[in-house]
Amino acid sequence: MTESAVAAKPLHLARSAFAGLGPHFFTALQPTPLPTPYWVGRSRALARELGLEPDWFDSDDALQAFSGNTLLPGSAPLASVYSGHQFGVWAGQLGDGRALLLGDTADGLEMQLKGSGLTPYSRMADGRAVLRSSIREFLVSEAVHALGIPTTRALCVTGSDLPVRRETMETAAVLTRVAPSFIRFGHFEHFSYRGQQEALQALTDFVIRRFYPDCQSAPKPAAALLQAVTERTAGLIAQWQAVGFMHGVMNTDNMSILGLTLDYGPFQFMDGFDPGHICNHSDTGGRYAFDQQPAIAHWNLCALAQALLPLIEDRDQAIAALDGFADTYTQALAQRLAAKLGFARATPEVSALADDWLALLARERTDYTVAWRRLARHAAGTAGEPLHDLFIDRAACDAWLLRFQELLAHDPSAHSPDLMLKSNPAIVLRNHLAEQAIEQARRKNFGLLAELQAALEHPYDEPAAHPEWAGIAPDWAAHIQISCSS
Repeated sequence: MTESAVAAKPLHLARSAFAGLGPHFFTALQPTPLPTPYWVGRSRALARELGLEPDWFDSDDALQAFSGNTLLPGSAPLASVYSGHQFGVWAGQLGDGRALLLGDTADGLEMQLKGSGLTPYSRMADGRAVLRSSIREFLVSEAVHALGIPTTRALCVTGSDLPVRRETMETAAVLTRVAPSFIRFGHFEHFSYRGQQEALQALTDFVIRRFYPDCQSAPKPAAALLQAVTERTAGLIAQWQAVGFMHGVMNTDNMSILGLTLDYGPFQFMDGFDPGHICNHSDTGGRYAFDQQPAIAHWNLCALAQALLPLIEDRDQAIAALDGFADTYTQALAQRLAAKLGFARATPEVSALADDWLALLARERTDYTVAWRRLARHAAGTAGEPLHDLFIDRAACDAWLLRFQELLAHDPSAHSPDLMLKSNPAIVLRNHLAEQAIEQARRKNFGLLAELQAALEHPYDEPAAHPEWAGIAPDWAAHIQISCSS
């Protein structure tokens, strides 16, 4: 495999800092070429952030590099090994079964190809990703970033006519992802469960040094790391709940040590508000239902604590590091909901009003995003359709609105309609929107995908060209089934 050589300056990478941990942590190997690749989607915004030259990003050399057919200058591809709990059961060794870490950008971000072929950790899989799931992850990564939620990023997707069998026959794709780090809880579990304490210590030191430097001076740096990760994770889950986002497969190997949203598979944004909604049809027991996400995040943090226990050495210290999860999550969610109501502070009165609003939405299965956005427009005086038209029990809606108005009248200066509009998106990546873009892309028509991508980059603006994208999901959307198959 040869390095790209183009007239326009290509992206240069450096050997990843992660590789410095040594061969116990990864296997070095080359990507498997993707036959006759074509562009599916590209994030120009992320390309600018990374300093990519537009002429090069438009070139065939870039297409070949991001398909795994040539290497970017400085690349040293590797697949990392990790383990984890899947659906609450210890799964043993896992690892990057279809992803390769190419190297680090000039800003120290890791760049990874997903779907680039078999690795030693592929187990019984084929090492490929399919067009359907790659488009979903591409769109949602940048959409979640635009919502202000910590996430891995997606630079581009390339496709091929190469057939790949999943539940049906599909075609292959490669997704290029970027993040400060793709290290997961499962990396720590892997070395801890194997009794490789020296490697566990090296990994912990690496993460602290690069991402949590304040933990270095703590009496027990590993305990300080656990506490910091607990706080970040609690804040992340609060942001998910506030926008009605469901991850769908919160296994410990899908949990970022940096508190990023990682590994988008059977995710969904809420349509009609059902706190117990299960977005992953493989999750027959409802372990990862919407209202279970905070508890599962805490469970996963307990698994991380168990993995770090050989370094913390004191079980009480580990428990103490986890103790802040509930308060951090509760306060963060209360603050997010207060902002969605237009208040800078989550007073008891504001929190009670938010709780009752959510109860009203749940009772009627009212569309989550539409209801919040229409409420924001109602408060701003820009509402088109009446808010109570969303409810069967209009009297209940009107009674809640009266309480809302009474709270505003008590202290008008405490309320900001502009904050409401900036806290309640007009558009999120609903399943039916993704499905429509995927269906067009299967015919090699990428116009709808590009339009949807552009709208999702500005979620707090009304999608003027497609107002239906900000509307209630059609009835057929309820029959879309998303699973772990990708």
